[in-house]
Amino acid sequence: MKLSRVSVVLVWVVAVLFQSTVYGDPHQPQQVHLSFGDDPTKMIVVWNTPEPTPNASVEYGQLSSASRYANATMTKFVDGGSLHHVQYIYRAIMTGLVPGTKYYYRCGSKYGKSKVFSFSAMRNGTDWSPRILLFGDLGVLNGRSLPRIKNDVTKNHYDAIFHVGDFAYDLQSANGTVGDMFMNLMEPIAANFSYMTCPGNHEYAYNFSNYRNRFSMPGDEYGEKMFYSFNIGPAHIISFSSEYYYFLQFGSVQMFNQYYWLMEDLEEASRPENRRRRPWIITMAHRPMYCSNSDSDDCTRRESLIRTGIPFFHILGLEKLFNSYGVDLMIWAHEHSYERLWPLYDRKVYNGTKSPYDNPPAPVHIITGSAGCDENLDPFLQKPADWSAFRADEYGYTRMLIQNKTHLHLEQVSDEKGGQIVDQIWLVRDKHGPFTEQGWRVVTV
Repeated sequence: MKLSRVSVVLVWVVAVLFQSTVYGDPHQPQQVHLSFGDDPTKMIVVWNTPEPTPNASVEYGQLSSASRYANATMTKFVDGGSLHHVQYIYRAIMTGLVPGTKYYYRCGSKYGKSKVFSFSAMRNGTDWSPRILLFGDLGVLNGRSLPRIKNDVTKNHYDAIFHVGDFAYDLQSANGTVGDMFMNLMEPIAANFSYMTCPGNHEYAYNFSNYRNRFSMPGDEYGEKMFYSFNIGPAHIISFSSEYYYFLQFGSVQMFNQYYWLMEDLEEASRPENRRRRPWIITMAHRPMYCSNSDSDDCTRRESLIRTGIPFFHILGLEKLFNSYGVDLMIWAHEHSYERLWPLYDRKVYNGTKSPYDNPPAPVHIITGSAGCDENLDPFLQKPADWSAFRADEYGYTRMLIQNKTHLHLEQVSDEKGGQIVDQIWLVRDKHGPFTEQGWRVVTV
């Protein structure tokens, strides 16, 4: 059940007041956030101002060395709402970074500069253990997990934060000022850690214009595609848009472009020399293929658009594609709950030989959409399908540790239980590669 209309109106009013307070100086950088570049020597930084500031740049360096500068590009963004809220978005790429080294930076111009932030450049190579914080569906109103997330990242070093769709509720609300408020709330963590994203259904307004303009991802700095991939340690990460399957009023070309890009990206990642170096292939997108919530979302139906593709024609389905390239783990959100599935393909469970997650011959799915938003939690069906392994209908977020080339750890943090770990697994693969029907065994749970 959603929060009351009064509560929603209240957050709009707060957002407008917040906007006028924070933007006292129209040239002061706000909403600062980072994302990985296309190799460990680069980091992208994005920030906003309500008035244009020429010759903006980012100043960065180590305390013991001379500072460096990178010029920023400036884009005028006009929100599609009735007030046509205008802001100027700046993007700069910090280059020449020494992998694994800590850097300090501030961005802006002679008219106003941000506070000093810091980050660690991604470590090089594959023989290290990335730590990643995962969540989806986080809003300004009822963002229950955000204080604990902020506390977590200050106490523990993460190498990246993955936000799996649905921001602010919504980025375009109150003529974009709710999005501004949200990005400023996220700044303490997103300006110090790589904040990697994918679009959700709540970003659809004006053809995803708020999402496209606010986020810059490696190889997609201006949001033209909304899909990208990058390497981190022993893993290849693929982020894509599930929303191309649903909002066809904006066209269907990108759905085909994305599918063929996925094929090419998976083919490259699966080349023997690449799979040896980075054996883990992990995808993230907003809407899951499977879920056991008691609503009418696509994933509750037998023939999910993401899973099986366009109805009747059964083209562009992703389950068969991902299975054929041996995608190890699929991360989803959208459902406001946490759910871990048994290894499965085509609605059948295929457990490992010694334990369910010990060399399973099928992908593993995790749904982590319970960070907190004004739509509250989504209840579950009383009797889930056999492929549902664990469910938690409570606010929280997920941690992922890619220990090495064979071991990956996942754990779910409950905000309602004071940070207690309510679920965890080790996913073990001694050998990575395509899943085939040879040697599969169907398991009845």
